[in-house]
This record gives sequence, C-alpha cells and structure tokens, in this order.
Amino acid sequence: MPPGSGTLARVGTPWGQQPYAVRLDWGLRGARELLAGGVEVVVVVDVLSFTTSVTIAVDRGTRVHPFAWRSAAAAERAREVDAVCAVGRTAAGPGQVSLSPASILAAPPPERLVLPSPNGSAICEALADEGVAVVAASLCNAVAVGRWLARRPGPVGLVAAGERWPDDGSLRPAAEDLWGSGAVIDALLAQQPQATVSPEAAVARTAFRTVGADLPVQLAACASGLELIGKGFAADVAIAARLDVPAVVPLLLNGWFGPVE
Repeated sequence: MPPGSGTLARVGTPWGQQPYAVRLDWGLRGARELLAGGVEVVVVVDVLSFTTSVTIAVDRGTRVHPFAWRSAAAAERAREVDAVCAVGRTAAGPGQVSLSPASILAAPPPERLVLPSPNGSAICEALADEGVAVVAASLCNAVAVGRWLARRPGPVGLVAAGERWPDDGSLRPAAEDLWGSGAVIDALLAQQPQATVSPEAAVARTAFRTVGADLPVQLAACASGLELIGKGFAADVAIAARLDVPAVVPLLLNGWFGPVE
C-alpha cells in the first residue's frame, strides 16, 4: 500500500511540510496532514503517558495493541486476542496494568496488552492501516528511535499527541510532547546532520535542547506533570523523564507494537 493511501489520506496541502525530510505536527489532524504530504514513517510521541508505557512494555517483552480510550470494546478486543486489557490508572489495584508506566514496571509482563489512551493510542490505532511505518517514541527511547530513523530512507513525520481539554475534547498542545519530539529529532540529526528540518520540527528540537539537564524538573513542573502528580502519580512523571532507558524502538505491525528486529 503506498503511503497515505488508507482512510486518512487526503489531497496534499501546504501543511504537509513537503519540502523537508523531518516534519512535525500535532494530534490526529496533524497526522492526517503529514500523511497527505507523503511521509514514509510516522513517530507518535505521547510522553505522559502512552508512548512511555509502550516503550517500557515492549522492552519487557509485551506486545501492545493501541485502542480507543476507555471503550467497552477494548475489553472485548482483549478477550478476542487473549490479551490483558489495561484498566484505568486510578482504578488499578496491586499487580494490575494501567496506562501508568509505574504499573507496567511493577506487574508481571503480559504476553499481549490492549492499552487504551485518549491521545497517543487513538492516533496509533487510526494510523495502523495507513501503509506507513508507525513508531512509538518517548523521552526514554528518543535516542534509539532517532538513530533508527537516520538509517531509513524517505521523509519522517513526528506527531506530538498533545492532551485533550476536559470540557470540549479539543487539542491542548503539551510541553512534554514537544520535548519528546525534539529529543527524537536531535538524535536523528546527530546521525544525519544534512537532513532538512521543517520550522515546526526545528522548534521542537530547540525546545528540547533549551530545557537540557533541567528536563526532569521541568517535566514535573509542566501542566501535564502537575496534573499527574496531583493525582498521586509522581512516579510516572519521574519514569517518563529518564533519557535512553530503555533503548527499544516499538514498531506497529499488524495492529501490535513490538521491537524493531
């Protein structure tokens, strides 16, 4: 299937950032524009917490299936494929897996996991049949993903998932996903400095390089970090701030994230 030939494909627009090898946009709508621009790889970044959780789970040997947020169909899907279905973060008991990275580290790793989330997971599910390579990236595996991208031909699009405003469901751009995207871009350019970078992608790289060693503090201080800490999930924020741990590249194949071979 050629890139962008699935249900999300659209006629090319100026927002596809076609002149550049490295591109970035926000949310599912941004992913649509990048697909229309003909990217070969889509890297989804949802630091707090979907892609961090995917990174950790895949590194522990679990295959992860992205699914719509808190849909009753997610549990049914898990039963159909003999997988564990992640529970809500606040509903998780001892030994249960949720969207919380800490819960994934604490529980015995399941062979297969259906992992719903409102942003990163929903975007990955929508991209699954679009004929492009879909990768989950976080701060934890940004260097590994950037190095892997540098070895592949063709343009790459980064999708910063962002968050959702609770009242109307609209996109809230999130600092952590800007930093995570920038970390991937920085690692890619360290290997391939001649690659052309869109202004949108360059902003993300600058944001990551500016925060520098202060990243753990800033991640805890940003809006999404404060929200999770306020709900009792400070450990998730601390885990998400770890750079290069683990160094795995989760690739979506046939509906499941697994490690790049």
